[in-house]
Amino acid sequence: MPERRTGAPRRPARPSLRRRLLTFLLVPVLGVLLLDAVIGYFVALAYSNRVHDATLSDNALTLSEMIGSDALRGELSEQARFLLEYDPNGRNYYTVTSDRPGRVISNATLDGPDVAVDGPPKLYDTELGHRPLRAATMRVPNRHDNGDVLTITVAENLRDRHARARAILLLTLPMQALLIVAVLFLVWLGVSHGLGVLEPLTSRLARREHDLGPIGEADVPVEILPLTRTIDDLFARMRNMLGLQERFIADAAHQLRTPLAGIRLHVERLADTTDPAQRADAMAHVQRLAARAARTSAQLLALTRTQSPDLPDRDGMAAIDLAAVIPEAVGMRVHQALSAGVDLGYEGVDAPCFIRGDALQVQEVIDNLVDNAFHYAGRGHAVTVSLSCGDSDVLLAVEDDGPGVEETFLGQLGERFFRVPGADEAGTGLGLAIVESIAERHGARVVFLHATSGGLRVELHFPATAPPGALLPVVERPLKLPVGNIPSSQRR
Repeated sequence: MPERRTGAPRRPARPSLRRRLLTFLLVPVLGVLLLDAVIGYFVALAYSNRVHDATLSDNALTLSEMIGSDALRGELSEQARFLLEYDPNGRNYYTVTSDRPGRVISNATLDGPDVAVDGPPKLYDTELGHRPLRAATMRVPNRHDNGDVLTITVAENLRDRHARARAILLLTLPMQALLIVAVLFLVWLGVSHGLGVLEPLTSRLARREHDLGPIGEADVPVEILPLTRTIDDLFARMRNMLGLQERFIADAAHQLRTPLAGIRLHVERLADTTDPAQRADAMAHVQRLAARAARTSAQLLALTRTQSPDLPDRDGMAAIDLAAVIPEAVGMRVHQALSAGVDLGYEGVDAPCFIRGDALQVQEVIDNLVDNAFHYAGRGHAVTVSLSCGDSDVLLAVEDDGPGVEETFLGQLGERFFRVPGADEAGTGLGLAIVESIAERHGARVVFLHATSGGLRVELHFPATAPPGALLPVVERPLKLPVGNIPSSQRR
C-alpha cells in the first residue's frame, strides 16, 4: 500500500487592512440594521395600536349613538351589527348592560373597569377564552329610561394590529437595507480612497536602493506616524551599523596594509635565500608583523563592538560593584606582569563601589590601560591600578612610573590610531580609543594626567549608583593587594 503523503501546512493568509476595516464596519452596521428592524417593528406596532385604539373608541361612541328602543329589547339593527362584528381577520365583540334590567345585548361576556358616566371611553386589555383582546368601555345615560345608565363595552382581537405593524415594517425594511448597502458602498470607497494616501510612501520606498534616510515626510498620515518613526529608527540603526562596518573595513585596510606588505616581503626573502641567518631574521620579522596584524585586528574588533548600537546604554545596565570587579580583572594580568618584568599593584577600598555598567567592558578597560602602561613604561617599572569611592562618583585610575607623555600630546591621547611620536611601532593606537568608547557608553569621563612619579595617569570618573539592596555607608579605607612580581616592592 503506497504511503500517504501529507501536504505541507497551509500558510495563514496575510492580514488585509482593507478587509479588517470593512469587517469592523460591516458587523456593527448589520447589528444596527437588526436593531433598527426590531425598533421599527415596535414603533409600527405602537402606531397601529394608537390607530386601532382610536377606532375602538369611535366604535364605542357610535354604538352609544345607535342604541335605540329595539336595542333595549335585545335586538340590534343590521347596520349596527355589521359595524360592530365585521373584522376581516376575525370577530369583534360587544356588550351593553343596563344598571336596572342588566345585560341588554351582547355577543360575548366582557368585564371592564369602572368608569365615570358621560366620560370618554376607557381602553384596557382583557382576555376571552385565553385570547388577548383590546377593549373600550364607557357609561352613558339611557335616553329611553330616565335614571338608568348603560355600560357599553366594545373589544377586538390583536391580530390586525400585528399584521399592520408587519406591513409597515416590510415597507420600510427594504428602504433601510438599500440605505445600509449604499452606506457600505460609500464606506468601501472611502476606505479604498483613504488607503490611497499610503501610495506616495510605498512608491518612495520602492524607488529607494541604498538610501536609508528618514521616510517620515509631510505627506505621511498621522495614524501611521508611529510606524514611520519606528522605520526611521531602524534606518538610523542600520546607518550606524553600516558606518561602523565601513569604518572598520577602512581602518583594517589602512592598518593591516603595512604589516601584510612586510610579511610578503620577508616571505619572499625566505624563498630567495638559503642563508640560515637571513632566513632566521626574515622569520623573526614575519612573526613580529603577524603578531602586530593579529593585535590590530583584535583591537579593531573590540573598538567596533564597543560602538555597536545594539549594546545597552548606561540606563539599561545593571549595578556592578567595582570593588569586586577591578581586583579580579587586575589579578588576571599577574602572569603577563611577571613575564614583562613589571611591578603590578592594586590599591582599593574595602567598601562596595557600585556603578551601572558591564563587567566585561570594565575588564576590557583594565586590559587596555594595563597593556598601554606595560608597553610605554617598560621592564623594571611599576604600574598601579587604584579605586576610590566618593559621594557622587567612583574613580578608577591606572598610572605608571615610566617616561610619561609630553604635555603637547596629552590632548591627543584617546584618538584613533594616535601613537606618541618616538614610540616603537608595536602599538596600534587603538587601546585608549577603546577606553574612551567604553567610558562614553558608561557615562564616565576620561582624564589623562601626569603621574606624580613622572609617568602617565589615566583616570575614569564613573557616576556612582545605589546598590541593588539597602544603601550601605561607604567607609573608605586604603586596601593594597599584592599582585606584583617583585617581592621587595609588594604594596600592602
